[in-house]
Parts: sequence; C-alpha cells; structure tokens
Amino acid sequence: MGYVDEGIGFVGAGNMGAALARAVRRQLPEAEIYVSNRSPEKAEKLAEELDAAHVDNQWIAQCCRMIFLGVKPDVVPAVLKEMGPDLKLRERKPLLISMAARVSLGELEELAQGCPVIRIMPNTPVSIGQGVTLYAAGEKVPGSAKAALLEALKSSGCLVGIPESQMAAAGVVAGCGPAFVDLFIEALADGGVYCGLPRDLAVRLAAEMTAGAARLALESGRHPGALKDAVCSPGGSTIRGVRQLEAAAFRGAVIEAVIASMGKS
Repeated sequence: MGYVDEGIGFVGAGNMGAALARAVRRQLPEAEIYVSNRSPEKAEKLAEELDAAHVDNQWIAQCCRMIFLGVKPDVVPAVLKEMGPDLKLRERKPLLISMAARVSLGELEELAQGCPVIRIMPNTPVSIGQGVTLYAAGEKVPGSAKAALLEALKSSGCLVGIPESQMAAAGVVAGCGPAFVDLFIEALADGGVYCGLPRDLAVRLAAEMTAGAARLALESGRHPGALKDAVCSPGGSTIRGVRQLEAAAFRGAVIEAVIASMGKS
C-alpha cells in the first residue's frame, strides 16, 4: 500500500474519540474517515455508525492527512512507536492531534517523526455540538493545517486556542467542569423533589435553567455576580437561598474542587 495522504484517522474509539469523530462526520460528510481501536468490536461499531472504515494503526499512519490520538496518556508512546516507521517515511507529514492529558507538545514532537503536533482537550458536550475544545499548537504546525483542524471540529462547539502552559488549568475548568455542573443539577433536582416536584420534572427544570443561565452569561457579557444580583430581590427567596449556599461554603467548595483537580492534572 502506498502513502496516499488522504482521509482523517481516529486512533482510539473511546467516549471522547468517538464524540469528536461524530463531530467531524457532521461537519465533513464527504470525508474519508478511518477508525482503529484496541478493541476491534468498538472500532467496527463506530465505523458502521459513521460510514467509516475500520482499519489498523499502520493504515492510519500511512494514509491519513490528519490523525487524532484518542488513547490514554500512558499508551501514547507505544502507539507512536508502532506508527513511527510509517510516519517517518511520509514525505508530506500528517497533522497529529493528541487528546492525551499530561503529555506535552515537546514529548509528542519527540515521538512524532517530524509530524506537526497539536494538543487538544475536548469536553463531553462536544457529543451534541455544544462542547468546548481547547487547543495548543506546536511550532511546526503550519497555519493551513491548524485552519483545517478548526474547520473539521467546527460542529463540535466552541474552539479556544490557549498557550500550552494554561492547558492544565483551562482543562480543569472546561473538562472537569461538566461533572461539577452535573452534580449541581442533580442536587438542585433533589431539592425540587424534596419540595414535592416529580423527579423527571425537577431534573428537566434544573438542566434547562442551567443551560439558559449559562447562555445569558455568555450573550450578555455581564459579570456572573451582576446576573446573580439581578435575581436577588431585597428580603426575597433567592437571597435567602444564596445566604444558605454561602453558609455552606458553596463558592469555596467549587474553588477547592478546581484546585484539587488541577493538582492531579
């Protein structure tokens, strides 16, 4: 098989890799997409869903112009070592896009056989086109390659370029944040149930409210504190609830959660 430089490859068909593959398919319906995975069954299932091809890592290394690495950080060196001989022979190097946390651009470039490298950190809402994907590009990445990646991921949601030095902290806010918000939604719904609402209605109201409040913060450009103040009438029910949250160190607990997650990252 020759080095044909076509298509988009996904090495790893886990939750995040599959979510991005779906986003790329939505944005580029005519693209040739190839999927590999340690579990062939998982790769076959995703390939069938996306009208893609299930191949091995060697095929992707030989034939794809854009390669997404969706494997765990400790597996990245072994995967790139396996793909290395084929990547080395490529005259026109493919763009490697790594989703692996804690594996730096420098480490990736040492393993990438001269391929330009971009680190990305998507979050779970990319699966519905409402996600945040952080990205940091290596020095060897040409503008055209970065533009092609951003175009491919356009339907995944918001794309935010940051210095790599900020990747860990931004990844906690954007990547761990959905779990914190889900916990808040669940707790808010629990409170509604305690006060007499049916569970399904309480969850829906909590989730819809959270989505709307987030959209208002983004579109209004107002500080979250000002938006909070606008809901708090003097002596009203909302300020009473805010007082209770402050008494329980709600904001402090959230800050400490970010710091704790940052320590792991």
